[in-house]
Amino acid sequence: MNSNFVNSSVLIIAIILIGNFSFSFAEEYAVSIPFGAFNPELNTPAEVWYDPPGLSVMVGDKVTWVNDDREGHTVTSGEGAGRFNWMNAKSLGNPTGLFDSLRFLPGESWSYVFEEEGEFNYYCVIHPWMAGIIFVEPKIPDYPHDAAGNKIEQFPIYYITPDKTVEINFSWDPMIIKTHEKTNFIYRFYDAVNDLPLRKLQYDIAILQNNEILYKVEGAVSGAGGDYRQWIFEEPGPALVKISNIKPYGSVAETKINLSDNAIARLADFSVMVYENSEKSVTTDKIIQPRQTFQLYYEIAIAIVVIPGIMLLIAVLYMKNKKSPYPYQRKASPV
Repeated sequence: MNSNFVNSSVLIIAIILIGNFSFSFAEEYAVSIPFGAFNPELNTPAEVWYDPPGLSVMVGDKVTWVNDDREGHTVTSGEGAGRFNWMNAKSLGNPTGLFDSLRFLPGESWSYVFEEEGEFNYYCVIHPWMAGIIFVEPKIPDYPHDAAGNKIEQFPIYYITPDKTVEINFSWDPMIIKTHEKTNFIYRFYDAVNDLPLRKLQYDIAILQNNEILYKVEGAVSGAGGDYRQWIFEEPGPALVKISNIKPYGSVAETKINLSDNAIARLADFSVMVYENSEKSVTTDKIIQPRQTFQLYYEIAIAIVVIPGIMLLIAVLYMKNKKSPYPYQRKASPV
């Protein structure tokens, strides 16, 4: 049998298996209804009505309730009457209608998949003192995506400005942005007509969230066709990185296009999603923004070339002035 065919077949099977595995993100959780939950008295053998009484899951996860008690129960979304108020309450609970297991007997179970984030209270309509809560957090994708959750198939992003002159290669690291963690926004500029890097380029960059400008630099300059900016988000939610007013700083190297016109309309918007960081609640990192690198490199180049030349000229003039005013005379040898 052809070895190439075998290798190709194995590769295809591996890709299929990996692909199938990558779509299996949902987790399953179990909640027990312990023995004694049917009894509202303080000396009941059940320490809690649902075990655990509070559970944190993610969107798409499935929770299964198992009846380990000796009576039938329900799992009904809404607020129960409470352990001490159920006898005097006018209502034995307020169901929301989101989910309802109806009555299921000892040894049976019931499951529900949570498709939305939020906090979901539930109780038993037969025993309204029984109450629990499910905390559903948003599912964080493991691939780059925009603020709407759309997967970015090509990352870094290649974006061409509306006037078709500049291509921006844009990405961020880490790929999944979380609060209280430093994010690097990395970008390079290219001549979209001739496919050459743009150098000595000036632009404006801003980071916005919740209609508020968090960071803005006007007239930022890149030295080698690329640059970066760092930021740490304090709040979760969609954010926007705006690059605008792209124009040459002096002359644009390695390109023939004209960037002197329509600088205001030469712009790009990149949306990102910021997620709540479950591991960090405060910011400890420090932001270190790059200097205006081209200006720095230009000044260094001037210093390297011009300053030594000036020093050499001063040395030559100094040596000239140090020459003796009398002509050189050879001394006579002693007889």
